Amino acid sequence: MTGIHGRRGPLQDGDTVQLTDPKGRMHTITLRTGAAFHTHRGSLSHDDLIGAPEGSVVTSGSGTAYVALRPLLADFTLSMKRGATIVYPKDAAQIVAQADIFPGARVIEAGAGSGSLSCWLLRAVGEEGRVFSYERRADFAEIARTNVERYFGTEHPAWSLTVGDLATDLVETDVDRVVLDMLAPWECLDSVAKALVPGGLVCVYVATTTQVSSTVEAMREHGSFFEPHAWETMVRNWHVEGLAVRPDHRMIGHTGFLVTARRLAEGVRPPERRRRPAKAASAQQARASDTGQSAPSAGSSRPSGQEAPPEEATSTAAHGGDGDVPASAG
Repeated sequence: MTGIHGRRGPLQDGDTVQLTDPKGRMHTITLRTGAAFHTHRGSLSHDDLIGAPEGSVVTSGSGTAYVALRPLLADFTLSMKRGATIVYPKDAAQIVAQADIFPGARVIEAGAGSGSLSCWLLRAVGEEGRVFSYERRADFAEIARTNVERYFGTEHPAWSLTVGDLATDLVETDVDRVVLDMLAPWECLDSVAKALVPGGLVCVYVATTTQVSSTVEAMREHGSFFEPHAWETMVRNWHVEGLAVRPDHRMIGHTGFLVTARRLAEGVRPPERRRRPAKAASAQQARASDTGQSAPSAGSSRPSGQEAPPEEATSTAAHGGDGDVPASAG
């Protein structure tokens, strides 16, 4: 089952269609025989689209032209009915790629939210895989179910949706991937570790820097996961008209952070992570060796009023300091 994007041939009664006007505004409708699409720019009969090839141009009563296409999954998720905030396409693409969601994979998802990520995961695993979605709120779960069935046209045979808490209600084992989109994913690490096969991967989607810190440190503390990796992506479109080529003034900036980590074999402890000491520490050790004094440890604090050595100031500036990054819910 490939969903709306995989359907071919002429537009049919019951198809979901995306209409785009000359200003780039999009309207998503479901074609019904005898129905009409109404806007302030006039009405458009569905019968003018039914039987027409995808990519046709139709005109409303006021003369406004619309391009009719079946929506891409990225378009569908942005226009779907929402309960919880969706996982945006740029982050869903990163999850599918960086979490290595493959055909036939067994994947646990929590929470299901509005079902946007569920659609991406189901299309990636195919009918031979399995996606086990958990959602605490029954109303969100119902919205997710409606959106997934609307995209695929029916119930997906690889999908299981459970209203419950992953930390207490998880029953699946021997899964390949776990994707967590929740407020406190570190509370579920015991359940995740039990469910994942050795070498499996957990991918966490969070909105704020404090959540990133708590997640990464909890993974290191847990001991069942190899060194976690955290990052975010930003998308900037470009304006291109002839020789007028420049970046758009608006961009899709921060939506959320992603953290991935691999499951270690049972009973194995991860080796201590070796990190290169800061230049300031090396310089202090060298000076201490010359003077016969002991250098301050990495965790010690400098006496009040003592300025940082030039090397340390340079290192701090190069790394951007420890200031908080403004973040909004993804």
